[in-house]
Amino acid sequence: MSAARSYLDHNATTPVRPEVAAAMARALALPGNASSVHAEGRAARSAVEQAREEVAVLVGGSARNVIFTSGGTEAANTVLTPSLRWDGEADASLLLVGAIEHPCVLDGHRFPTRQVERIPVDGQDVIDLSWLAARLQRAGGDRVLVSLQAANNETGVIQPVAEAAALVHHYRGLLHADAVQAAGKIPCDIKALGADVLTLSAHKLGGPKGVGAIVTASDAIEIGDRLIRGGGQERGYRAGTENVAGIVGFGVAAELAGRDRDGFSARSQALVLTIQTRLAANPINAVVFGAQTPRLPNTLAFAIPGIRAETALIRFDLEGVAVSSGSACSSGKVRRSHVLEAMGVPPALADGAIRVSFGWNSTKEDADRFLSACEKLVATLYERRATAA
Repeated sequence: MSAARSYLDHNATTPVRPEVAAAMARALALPGNASSVHAEGRAARSAVEQAREEVAVLVGGSARNVIFTSGGTEAANTVLTPSLRWDGEADASLLLVGAIEHPCVLDGHRFPTRQVERIPVDGQDVIDLSWLAARLQRAGGDRVLVSLQAANNETGVIQPVAEAAALVHHYRGLLHADAVQAAGKIPCDIKALGADVLTLSAHKLGGPKGVGAIVTASDAIEIGDRLIRGGGQERGYRAGTENVAGIVGFGVAAELAGRDRDGFSARSQALVLTIQTRLAANPINAVVFGAQTPRLPNTLAFAIPGIRAETALIRFDLEGVAVSSGSACSSGKVRRSHVLEAMGVPPALADGAIRVSFGWNSTKEDADRFLSACEKLVATLYERRATAA
């Protein structure tokens, strides 16, 4: 195994930034509970509220409408309930979710199965707005909650959330945007997206694992059935003593990601282009998923016909390159992607899907190491075919 390694699985989790680790270490030294009224408690509360402001700024929201959770999964599970209301209106009776959503949405919502439908996508992984418009029209007077990713975690394809939100609001529905994968990589302003609520996770943008957030567009949005009940923390929406160090780390990561977003985008796009250009120049017929539509600047998902993901991941790892076959939230197993299935990708090709995702500390050397490992993998494929012939 090569001594040097390149970590190219940032969509699964990205390393904690040094500034974040330093801020968390300082926060760990704060002895007080953020709910206590003494000086030590007030210091902890001040640190939490500063982070709340920093997270709000990242998505163009208001600090008072930021609710901290244990991560993106809890955040999605909390808001995807029939009791997510606006202006005291009745409960939602229908949940529409993109067919390519993360498992925390597809499996984590709190609606009865009979009240859930999936929005189809086209071959480029973009949701079908015509289908959505027709389904909303058929819903009549029913209250509808729609949940969409701002960008897909496997292909990186950016979804038309603002257009979908306009349709949803025309029919007096609510829209939840899962911005976990997109925040810090592309603009995710809650007002520009038209989202009524969005959810975030710290560890996707250089923060710690185990902390996320719900951001609502206004005070009029409320969650009737709270997921974790007990004390009055987080305005009563999420009980439990705040994870002060994690929240502080989230705030610092949000501030740094927002400040460096344009630079990150330019660096990542250059690295992705380097790989995509080399793949196109090689007569291996590599297929890039979502190639004809806007994608996250750091993400490239592709397959090489004849190479299975299980084989490729092991070979890349032995060459010192960490990549994935898609979502990391599938029990650690390499399995066929529900995203590619929804796109209509043939099973034989989907079984070979590889995702490369760059992060804040990625370099050209990482891309070069990946390409070197990829060329060795392809050479092995050609040798096997020649032997079989």
